[in-house]
Amino acid sequence: MIETLEIKDVLLITPPRFGDSRGWFSESWNKAKLASAGFVQDFVQDNHSYSANRGTIRGLHCQIAPFVQGKLVRCVRGAIWDVAIDIRRGSPTYGRHVAAELSAANGTQLWIPGGFLHGFCTREPESEVIYKVTGGYDKASERGVIWNDPDLALPWPIAPDEAVLSEKDAILPRFAACESWFSV
Repeated sequence: MIETLEIKDVLLITPPRFGDSRGWFSESWNKAKLASAGFVQDFVQDNHSYSANRGTIRGLHCQIAPFVQGKLVRCVRGAIWDVAIDIRRGSPTYGRHVAAELSAANGTQLWIPGGFLHGFCTREPESEVIYKVTGGYDKASERGVIWNDPDLALPWPIAPDEAVLSEKDAILPRFAACESWFSV
């Protein structure tokens, strides 16, 4: 099932699960089936992250041209609050966000196209996230915005003093710095 969110380019994808007494089976990615539903992407890399603590924040990240990345994100262990922020200057949804709870239990995935910041916060300890990307990593193209920027006012599911951040993510610039990264 593919669901359009409030920002139409960000999609919630929930693959069906087929269960029996042993548990369940699901095709987390099926290029042909998703293409028949209108979702066509060429993924080049899979990434896998593990976060030991509840409240771990990864983001807000993106890559600029020529190494723009779209991401298909899923949580395979634990649970996360996943967020996408539109940073395409000139877009009617510029500066707005959409978010979803992704968990091992619900199997839901979030599609975040290029031109969006992406980040997540672990809702449970021992959480693992796997995401497919449409472009490879390029350090020179990497950009980010501080997670708690008051101009974005994101409704993170934790108190600020509970946030567990990398040194790099703790010193990212404010949202105003990203005005020239993408345009519509």
